[in-house]
Amino acid sequence: MSQRQSQQLVIAVPLTMSLGECPVWDQRENRLHWIDIHAGRIYSWAPGDKDEPRVSQIGEPIGSLALTANGLLAATASGLWLLDRHNQKHQCLTSNPEWHEGEGNRFNDGRTDRKGRFWVGTLDRKATASSAALYCWAGSHLELKLSGLAISNGLAFSPDGKWMYHADSPQRQIRRYPFDPQSGELGQGEQWIDLNAFGLPGAPDGAAVDSLGRYWCALYGGAQVACFDPSGHHLFSIDLPCPHPTMVAFGGSDLRTLFVTTARQHLSPEQVKQWPQAGSLFSCEVGVPGLAEPSLGVEEAL
Repeated sequence: MSQRQSQQLVIAVPLTMSLGECPVWDQRENRLHWIDIHAGRIYSWAPGDKDEPRVSQIGEPIGSLALTANGLLAATASGLWLLDRHNQKHQCLTSNPEWHEGEGNRFNDGRTDRKGRFWVGTLDRKATASSAALYCWAGSHLELKLSGLAISNGLAFSPDGKWMYHADSPQRQIRRYPFDPQSGELGQGEQWIDLNAFGLPGAPDGAAVDSLGRYWCALYGGAQVACFDPSGHHLFSIDLPCPHPTMVAFGGSDLRTLFVTTARQHLSPEQVKQWPQAGSLFSCEVGVPGLAEPSLGVEEAL
């Protein structure tokens, strides 16, 4: 039977982000990176530091981040960009095929698989039509993998690399696809988790998998992070003091700290007063460690 978990999420960094997203833990520096999408802002912060997070401005919306051998990749509205040591755009790897002269569908949720390929989706400009898609960057070009999406989200891979998890957020479902980690090919997808079946609120947003293969997903509009076992059964949820969690990541020296980004967008002034912590970075300690985040273009043993 599903349940509420006793862990309490606390504010790790108080912020007022419009759409905080995509926390990525870099074990090389024991540092967390995340973004405020519409503000085009990248945050970089080492837990325990008394200093404020380092903040970099990109100049355009950012959908997601990935680790590289020497820093970060940013999936911006216009394309995939390698960043320099100041987290500024340095080299464009490829343009976004759905971003036309400053309009269209921007990049959204992204994730690197354990062979160094970067998977990144888009979202429909109005988040209603099925004009978005999921792509894979394997070092030379973007390959279209899934189409007919509204909001590509929830990307994660099982610990053995044999399943890819993905959501089209408005559908309130998470699908899983047989995955060949060597070739990067997807098999026929199937419904894996249906939020309606568990009576869970909100929409599936960013996600991460822990070392036991459990899938942790932020439920946007649901004020909780839900944890599912590898069979897709809802185990428990952790509540937040604000309605819009956006994505989770495991970090800390032992990968037992769960970080959660949140958003203020879609809240009225009255709701902001009701939930003044909305837009902050939250964290809590968990019993099962997560998985180290792979780097773009670097092969890692499965």
